[in-house]
Amino acid sequence: MQRLHLVDVFAERRYAGNPLAVVIGDTPLPEATMQAVAAEIDYSETCFVVPHPEADGGYRVRLFTPAREIAFAGHPILGTAAVLRRHLALPAGAALRLNLSIGPVPVSFEMPDRGPEVAWFRAPPVALGATCERGPVAAALGLDAAEVDAKAPVQVLAAGTDALLVPLGGLDALRRARLDLAAYAPLAARGLPARVYLFCREPRDAGHDLSARFFFEARGLREDPATGNGAAFLGAYLLAHRLLPGDALALRIGQGHELGRPSLVRLQARRAGPSVEIRVGGSVIPTVQGELL
Repeated sequence: MQRLHLVDVFAERRYAGNPLAVVIGDTPLPEATMQAVAAEIDYSETCFVVPHPEADGGYRVRLFTPAREIAFAGHPILGTAAVLRRHLALPAGAALRLNLSIGPVPVSFEMPDRGPEVAWFRAPPVALGATCERGPVAAALGLDAAEVDAKAPVQVLAAGTDALLVPLGGLDALRRARLDLAAYAPLAARGLPARVYLFCREPRDAGHDLSARFFFEARGLREDPATGNGAAFLGAYLLAHRLLPGDALALRIGQGHELGRPSLVRLQARRAGPSVEIRVGGSVIPTVQGELL
């Protein structure tokens, strides 16, 4: 039997956050079938996991967008770990390790004083890559170059997958931004990813610290309601360019409002000698369960 679970990740309530499909089966499905199921469900990602640990104690997970398999994404990690923990009936607070193609990713769980349980993953090492001038990126987003914050670069960051981080001057520019894939094509031809994470230091809601949006290409333009790997990239970026004071960050990032799916992404990042340690967290709320026919 292949059990299907739908959950909302980075959600504070049901039918908010970023929806995810998780398929748990005692035997792996053929790769072509996994890709077909992901295309049928048409969420940004669908995950497939076998509920038996591998030799190292971790659980093998495959991540598929509607168009292709990917190596790393944040909300699929948290959602899959939460579903798998419930499926295995593990005690509250029990940690898991998910084995992705980029390597093992530990996931832990915490119960805050108020609100739902929060799942956390420790991000793999994040690499800072190429930078890009503000003008062409702003034009592809329908913005003026002056609306891109000049205090830090437009830059590619990568960990299994990659994205172009674009700092904006304020919430008004963030709300108006829209990625034009045709206008972005010359940048893509230069090797810049058609995955663009926008952020500004102006929060939408009280209790939040930053606001973000994420556009990506998957059989056309899409927007993510909440982006865990983007938050991990942001942690490395903020520390590298010292946009916020100190060597340790604990931030609450609002996302998804433009899609009617408000999300809360928690980010912790700190310098640890020459390296950076990054954790991304959020709540996972079940919505649907059934089985594949």
